[in-house]
Formats: sequence, structure tokens, C-alpha cells
Amino acid sequence: MKNLLIASTSTIYGGEYLDYLTEEMSVLFKDTEEVIFIPYARPGGISHDEYTEKAAKAFQKIGKKLVGLHTFDNPAEALKNVKGAFTGGGNTFVLVSTLYRLELMQPLREAIFNGLPYMGTSAGSNICGVSMQTTNDMPIVYPPSFKTLGVIPFNLNPHYLDPDPNSKHMGETRETRIAEFHTQNTVPVVGLREGSWLRVKGDEIILKGKLKARIFEQGKEPYEMEASTSFNQFFQ
Repeated sequence: MKNLLIASTSTIYGGEYLDYLTEEMSVLFKDTEEVIFIPYARPGGISHDEYTEKAAKAFQKIGKKLVGLHTFDNPAEALKNVKGAFTGGGNTFVLVSTLYRLELMQPLREAIFNGLPYMGTSAGSNICGVSMQTTNDMPIVYPPSFKTLGVIPFNLNPHYLDPDPNSKHMGETRETRIAEFHTQNTVPVVGLREGSWLRVKGDEIILKGKLKARIFEQGKEPYEMEASTSFNQFFQ
């Protein structure tokens, strides 16, 4: 049974790294003392070790040890034995490229479908969707495929921003870019605002946090989903 926590961001304004998710993390990882960290998204280009050290401090607050997947000689084999996994944010192109290069995409997907407690933030959430094509990140590397884990039946746009009516910026909004995506693709997209997350248990997906999510489907006007609502009535 799938058991996931899929968050828009690691840090909300005025807070510390992962602190707004502490309670949810404690529940998700209640049955393990050690969690594997997938650091490949490398925000700002930091090293895997630096990123793991940063994330480990947040997990210490809930009494969990965090170990970087990059430290294993055989990371694919390690994913078969772990009791919990967390993928941090950063650049989704870098993350997806590395997962494919190390042949980890399929083992991670299988582990999640077999019940691995998994948490993702930002890029780590992007990869839970059908594809990474609705990421906000720059394509600084070329992944072999845009296809990702597909453990939820739609794509995400983490850090979703609503148009600012007072802004003088003349460029594209997030809504415009997602509309462009839907000229070529039929996959629904969920705009996940900062401080929101999805809780997945089996086939049920519930929007958590205080904010609504914005839902985009090809050929339809975008609409809002209230917090604490199940996605099952929308996407099967």
C-alpha cells in the first residue's frame, strides 16, 4: 500500500527546513529509526554530503537518523531494504538524470508501490507525478526521459504562484505555462501552493495544509480544490 507525503516545498516563509512538516514526518516514519536521503537534486549545486548534513538536522528533531543514498556502493539494492526514504528539492532535471543514470527510477517506484514510506519536497515531489514536464526548473542537464515515478495519476507544479494583479511583470504566469503543457499533453496538473502537501495512503490522495490547490485539466477551466479534500473524486 502506497504511503507518501508529497510537499510543495521544504521551507515556508519565516520557518526552518522541514519544520512545518515535523508532525507529518513523525507519523510517516514512525516504524523506522533510519531514513534514506536521496540528495541528487542538489539545490544551488551543493554537494551530496552537504545536502545530507542539512537534511539530517531536521530528522534529528524527530529522533531519526538520515543516511545519504549516495554513500551506498549499490544504491539500487539499498532501496530494496530501506524502511523510509526522503527526496529533497533542487533541480528536477539533475535529479531525474541521476536517477536514470544510476538505474534507480524503477527500483524506487517498485519500493513505493510495495509500501515504502516516502517523502518528497519540491523536485522530490515532482518525480512522483506521471512526468517532470510541469517543473519550474531550468533544463541544465538532459535526462534520458521526462517520465518519472508515476505513483500519483497526475503531474505537480510545486511552489505554484497565483498571478499578481499588481505586478508589472509582462512574462508568462504559471497558469499560462500549464495551459501550454495542455496543448501537447492530457495529463492533469495540480498547482501545489507553498505550505501544502498531499498525503497518499493506498489509492487515496488527500490535500493537506491550509491552502487550496489549483487544478488544471485539458479542455477545462482551472478550478480550486479545498484543503482536506480527497482527489479520488477527480482523478482515478
